[in-house]
Amino acid sequence: MAKRSDKLKRLVAVQRHLEQMAEMDLALATQQRQEVAETMDAVAAAIVSLNPVHRNFSDIYAAQIGKLRQKDVMLAGVQQMHEMRIVRERTKADRLAEQMHDARNLEDREEADNAVYDLIDQHIAHGKDRDR
Repeated sequence: MAKRSDKLKRLVAVQRHLEQMAEMDLALATQQRQEVAETMDAVAAAIVSLNPVHRNFSDIYAAQIGKLRQKDVMLAGVQQMHEMRIVRERTKADRLAEQMHDARNLEDREEADNAVYDLIDQHIAHGKDRDR
């Protein structure tokens, strides 16, 4: 029969894995935001460039900056969502770990109590054997 603490230990492991997945998703969103920021910097540099080729495309660059800003806002929302998800998964895992420790303590106490009862039973049985 599986102990409650063992079941909770497996749940904690699963929950920690979910937390790690959320952290990886956050890292990906952060990386995407960094790439968008770098692209925005490159487009902004092209807009202010004195190169005549870039002047011909200034309208296209301005539209591109607008799209990149929208993407950055969207990725900021995704990033915030992943941050909240990490906190939620971590909190769940911490609670499960706490419950696991409590269950383990109760199981240890029950084992100790049973050991004491066994000793008492042995002592009583040994006393009855001596009386015969």
